[in-house]
Formats: sequence, C-alpha cells, structure tokens
Amino acid sequence: MLSRVDVNLDCRDVDAQAAFWVAALGYSPAGSADQYRALGPPDGVHGPKLILQQVPEPPPSAKIRMHLDLIVGDDIEGEVARLEELGAVRRSERIDEAETAWIVMADPEGNEFCVCVT
Repeated sequence: MLSRVDVNLDCRDVDAQAAFWVAALGYSPAGSADQYRALGPPDGVHGPKLILQQVPEPPPSAKIRMHLDLIVGDDIEGEVARLEELGAVRRSERIDEAETAWIVMADPEGNEFCVCVT
C-alpha cells in the first residue's frame, strides 16, 4: 500500500536550488545528507516532499516528460512575476486549454515547471 509520494529533482547546485524552491513553494527545509536536500510543505498542508539531489551533469536539452505544476489562485501573472524575481525564467505565454491555463517556466537551472490556474 502506498504511504507517500516524494518528488526528486536532480540539480547541480543543491543549496541554491533549495533556496529557490523553498521561496517558490513556501516549503521548509526538512533534512539533508551529503548531496541531498529535503524540502517539505508547511504544517497542515498536504503535499509531496521535494528531494533535491546534486548531480554533476546539466539538465537534458530535450523536453523532460515529468514536471511540477504549481497550482495558484486567479493571479497567474502575479505568481509568474514573483517567481521571476526569485530567478525563474518564463518560457511561454499563457496557454488556455480545457478550462485550465498555464505558463511554462524554468527554475534557475533550467528545470521546467508550469504555473497553473484551474
């Protein structure tokens, strides 16, 4: 029986990525060991842990088949601007499809994620 899902993200600068994702998600540091940093959701919020794993290689240049979707309130542009101030890069204009809208972003190391409203 499944008890939990953790999301793992490879990165080159694990501490810089931890600082970005803590600020982006509102998560807190939840432990570290060697080349790993764990981030967890705030108390009372259900969500996966984000495990950052330091690796020597850069992100692949091809589209990655799995990514994070950050679901926000109605102000998608405001959230995109906040994430850009933290070091994220906007990769697309707003896409509206199937009663959902999203904007493709990349974290400071180029890992793609989407900011979404539903």
